[in-house]
Amino acid sequence: MLDDFSINGPLVSAIPGFRPRDAQIEMARAITTAIQSQQTLVVEAGTGTGKTYAYLVPALRSNKKVVISTGSKTLQDQLYYRDLPIIKAALAYSGHVALLKGRANYLCLERLEQQSLAGEQLAAEMIADIVRLRSWAIETEDGDISNCHQVAEDSAVWPLVTSTNDNCIGSHCPHYQRCFVLKARKKALEADVVVINHHLFMADKVVKDTGFGELLPSAEVVIFDEAHQIPDIASQYFGLQLSSRQLFELARDITLVYRTEIRDQIQLQKCADSISQATLDFRLALGENGFRGDLQQLLNQPSVSSVLQRLEDALEFSYEVMKLSLGRSIALDAIFDRTTTYRNRLNRLKETTIPGFSYWFESFGRHFLLALTPLTVADKFHDMITTEKGSWIFTSATLAISDKLSYFSQRLGLEKANNLILPSPFDYQRQTLLCVPRYLPDINQADFTQQLVVMLKPVIDHNQGRCFFLCTSLHMMRELTAMFRDCLNLPVLMQGETSKARLLSQFTAAGNALLIATSSFWEGVDVKGDVLSCVIIDRLPFTSPDEPLLRARMQDCQLQGGNAFYDVQLPDAVLNLKQGVGRLVRDVNDSGVIIICDKRLVSRPYGEIFLNSLPPSPRTRSLQAAIDFLAKTSLSD
Repeated sequence: MLDDFSINGPLVSAIPGFRPRDAQIEMARAITTAIQSQQTLVVEAGTGTGKTYAYLVPALRSNKKVVISTGSKTLQDQLYYRDLPIIKAALAYSGHVALLKGRANYLCLERLEQQSLAGEQLAAEMIADIVRLRSWAIETEDGDISNCHQVAEDSAVWPLVTSTNDNCIGSHCPHYQRCFVLKARKKALEADVVVINHHLFMADKVVKDTGFGELLPSAEVVIFDEAHQIPDIASQYFGLQLSSRQLFELARDITLVYRTEIRDQIQLQKCADSISQATLDFRLALGENGFRGDLQQLLNQPSVSSVLQRLEDALEFSYEVMKLSLGRSIALDAIFDRTTTYRNRLNRLKETTIPGFSYWFESFGRHFLLALTPLTVADKFHDMITTEKGSWIFTSATLAISDKLSYFSQRLGLEKANNLILPSPFDYQRQTLLCVPRYLPDINQADFTQQLVVMLKPVIDHNQGRCFFLCTSLHMMRELTAMFRDCLNLPVLMQGETSKARLLSQFTAAGNALLIATSSFWEGVDVKGDVLSCVIIDRLPFTSPDEPLLRARMQDCQLQGGNAFYDVQLPDAVLNLKQGVGRLVRDVNDSGVIIICDKRLVSRPYGEIFLNSLPPSPRTRSLQAAIDFLAKTSLSD
């Protein structure tokens, strides 16, 4: 296998510009050993290591059943459509590969037919989209909605014509034999290498989504790329959630079955109306938008408690009405099961005194989410993977804190895993400069944002934009955007004003833009070349201690004799900062400056933990030095 990476190996011959890298070879060697010995391996591979090829080559050479799980659908598509074909061709691999996504990514023929029958209830543009989808349904082979270019990706029609685990009627569906989800799963079962994503993996293991469960027990190798996301995603799936989207969809489906199948049961429409109204009333009772809070405190408020009771009553009423028509419609029987599930889920969410969980809610736009999340998933995750024989590989560019992987391993119960940390091959001493400016205002000062704009405007001007400004809050992002638009003669782009892909395209095309963004741009964004040569971060990314899940984890840590700040808050913030800093250098020819506008990095003892976890960039306190470095590297380009 190691010959594959040699100067005379097949990768050099088949891939233009490929050169052997010591760290990549070391990672491939460790993965080969883990596969052969059926071990668990955790690898932090710094940016530029080439970790994708480092795990693909051993995986394909193993001749075993392999499941590769990525952090997002975008990365999943990139791996399947770009990276895997390259390695397959280079190694002359003859095995079968498959791409498998969650069921909501495939057109549901039954739901499309239902919406067509009830078309008069839809807006004109949605009816037009339904017509387009009926034509596309005849043409498509895989039903993957990302390949449907006739309908906008943000069209409101998609939730109506795709299925969820809740509303799928399985083998009772009249289109079961033509089902695109079924076809994709059958292909995955027959494949030697399957590419999935973390959410699908956890949904299958915990929710036991129908049909996919046969795949994982037969896998001899499971590889998690972007593994730093796994602890939080696992927490979601080991917990319990009920959302307004689920309730509104339930009401919509009751209306649909009433209008298309059981027209003599007018009470069904009353059920739908009562669920919709009670859901809307509960959202209004939550008040402000974009807020996450403590569910236990919320339910102790009499005004909220009374509205929640109306939601319970609506579900109970619907449950009793639907019982009268069971057996008359497969669709209604499935809706009845969902109603039962939501009733039980709501009753469990009200039991906020059961220990071991964080109980929280979130309000956003017209919607809300009620949730309970376990404080730790270590035991459950450990038990989950030890029931399956084989090799488990976890890799990411951001897993270690001060050159230790213990925080990540402990969160997933991987104490017996083999560990490997591989530094980035990039020359950070030459390519980068880390600046924590002198005279920074205190982060709690009222005019903190205004002072930052005044301090940083000269840097952005001298660099002609080419800058990401990563924020730790939406409020900060909006304030900075407004102020910079007033004082800069450069394009100022802001996250949320258009899609992420379009924003990145606009940023690259402009060549002199400032992009101001928050959480979703801290990771998974890859901008190479001199179009991005400065990354500014407003403050250290500590999650607010008022955030319910974090607060519960901190309290649990204290009860067990730990230090909540150093054992919980600080490690999370360090990993988040590593992700943000990692946006700057994506290629051996990239260079630039990282500016972190938080003096705690140099004034507090814990600042050293952050600094020791970041790439080894030279440091300065001078913004003029940052400007000079940018000017020098720009000239050298």
